[in-house]
Amino acid sequence: MIDPTPFSLEGRVAYLPGGYGDIGRALAFGLARAGARVAVSGRDLAKAQALAAALLADGHEALGIAMDAHEVGSIRRAVDAVAAHFGHLDLLVNCVGMQREQRLAEVSEEAFDEIVQVNLKAAMFLAQAAAVHQAAAAAAGRAPGRQVHLLSVRAQLGMRDRGYSAYCATKGALVMLIKQHAVELCAHGITVNGVAPTVVRGEMARHWLANPEVRENLLKRIPLGRVAEPEDVVGPVLFFCSPAAAFVTGQVLYLDGGITATQ
Repeated sequence: MIDPTPFSLEGRVAYLPGGYGDIGRALAFGLARAGARVAVSGRDLAKAQALAAALLADGHEALGIAMDAHEVGSIRRAVDAVAAHFGHLDLLVNCVGMQREQRLAEVSEEAFDEIVQVNLKAAMFLAQAAAVHQAAAAAAGRAPGRQVHLLSVRAQLGMRDRGYSAYCATKGALVMLIKQHAVELCAHGITVNGVAPTVVRGEMARHWLANPEVRENLLKRIPLGRVAEPEDVVGPVLFFCSPAAAFVTGQVLYLDGGITATQ
């Protein structure tokens, strides 16, 4: 029988670490409006709680908590807190990420280590902590969990004339982490996938789009002729989180307006 609601997230609990930025906010509302109860976290507790309050005002059940992606202990406590608050944890949507632009000759050990910690190590231990709860839920008869990581087109393509060594290295490594976790978690029915956007309009892209020359060159490289909007990220993430993607795992969807088709 065909499921009449293959994209519904009714009854599911979604956790968005690092989810109070422009993309995270769009995802939080998208997941909530699809039926999920949503938890958001980050280093700035006030921002996490403000987004949770906005979700509550829109009629959704939500939670905002603190989490520091620099500390594995903080990551584990936050995941456990979400599961304890809602009774279980079904969907991990990892929005954590950072960049410190330094050209090859200028890369400092401190900056490199921090980017590895936030972009890669945090993803590893978020996935691990979430999987513990998702596997237990599956064993108790709940629908299998989903893990989705936000990456970047830089997981596949280097950045010309910019200092992106650490960023590209960590995003590329995250592709393989997704594949490895996907095959390890298959035993529990848990799927693991990634969404890799190009430049997304918002605070992090402001410096790109504010410079007319940079903006023009950027738009010339994107076959669809525009940058992504935060809302463009919502559909692919909802798909990976939904029953419709039950047989999709270990994949990365490049949300790039056609860049990787031409490079």
